[in-house]
Formats: sequence, structure tokens, C-alpha cells
Amino acid sequence: MNWIIFIWILVTLGAATAIAYLGEKYGKGIIIGTFAALVVTAQILANKLLSFWTFTVPAGFLVYSTSYLLTDILAEFHGKKTAKEAVWSGFLGSILLVLSIQIAIQWPSAPFWKAQEAFKTTLGMTWRIVLASLTAYIVSQNWDVNLFHRIKKHTNGKHLWLRNLASTMSSQGIDTIIFITIAFYGQQPIIPLITGQYIIKLIVATLDTPFIYTIKYLNIHTTRHKKPKTN
Repeated sequence: MNWIIFIWILVTLGAATAIAYLGEKYGKGIIIGTFAALVVTAQILANKLLSFWTFTVPAGFLVYSTSYLLTDILAEFHGKKTAKEAVWSGFLGSILLVLSIQIAIQWPSAPFWKAQEAFKTTLGMTWRIVLASLTAYIVSQNWDVNLFHRIKKHTNGKHLWLRNLASTMSSQGIDTIIFITIAFYGQQPIIPLITGQYIIKLIVATLDTPFIYTIKYLNIHTTRHKKPKTN
């Protein structure tokens, strides 16, 4: 089963890369929109916990980890400002999601609908989970974009692998520590949770490096073969 999940990680990263390529071809809005969708999807999936090897991780770990690939792509090819636009889009989308879910839970259901408790159990989030999620997200994603940009500046645009890994691995660590501490401190042993989730996120962060190089190669290849426009 773990190997199936491993394959699914590669498929998800590959799908995000294909979407990013379409974004490079038809407009960066595609990438920003997909990024926000991944973040919002992760918020919903996080309500389920999974067993991955000997670790326990939220079901949204994969789509959320993949979002860092897209911010790095935006930072690399469209600049820091565009990457931060995506970060804030995901943040605002997450707030809207939380508010919409709470309204839907409180809204009286149809008399014949008997799934209210299941709906509330599945989608309802405690204030600690909401606070932990939003805080971890906004801090770690901004760190990711800022560090990526800083490394790119100091290396004169060289060593894409370095800024991709350094920014993603460090931001994933920040995200994990903040989220687990706020959400579970005093309720669960947080060190094992932090360790397990961070190891899994490191695997995804390492695997996404070839995919950002794929986008770079496709961009260079496409640019070289573009025909000059004629008036």
C-alpha cells in the first residue's frame, strides 16, 4: 500500500507540473488558481488521518506539499510578487472555506436529510485546528517565497535545485512545527507527530526537484522554438 502512495506522490507532482506548463503557455493565472485549489483541498482532506509506514499524517499532506512546488515555479519564472499573490489567494480561499463550512453546519438542513451529524463530524474543525492551519500556512508559505528569492539573488540565478530544496524543506519544517504545536500541544505527544510528518514532507520535497527542472527545460525549449511575430 505504501508503494501505491509513493506512486501517487509522483503522479500528483507530475499533474501539478503539467498544469504549471499550461500556465506558462496560456497564463500564470492557471498556476495561481491551481495553487489556491490545492491549499483549500488540503484543508478539507486534513480532517482524515492516514498511516504512512510507521507515521501518522493528515490526508491533505500530499496536495499541500505539492503547493510548494507551484510557489517555487511562480517565484522562479514570474517573480516574488506573483508567488506572494498565490500565497494570499490560498490564504483568503482557506478563510472563505472555513466560514462557508461553519455557515453550512449551522444552516438548518432539509427535514428529510439525515446526514447532519456526519457532515458536521467530517467537515467541522475546532478553533485550534483552524488557527493552527492558517498560522502555519501564512508563515511557512511566505518564508518559502522569501528564502527562494533570496537564494536566487545571492547565487545569481544559478543552482535551482539549491533554492528549491532549501526553501521547501525549511518552510515545510516551519509549517509542521507551528501546526502540530498549536493544534495538539497538551493533547497529543507533539514530537513524534512533528518528526513523522516532517519526514514524509521531506520525501515529497526531494521528489519535486526534478519536476521544477522539467518546467525549466520545457520553458527553454518552447522559447527557442517560438517563431518571431511579424507585423
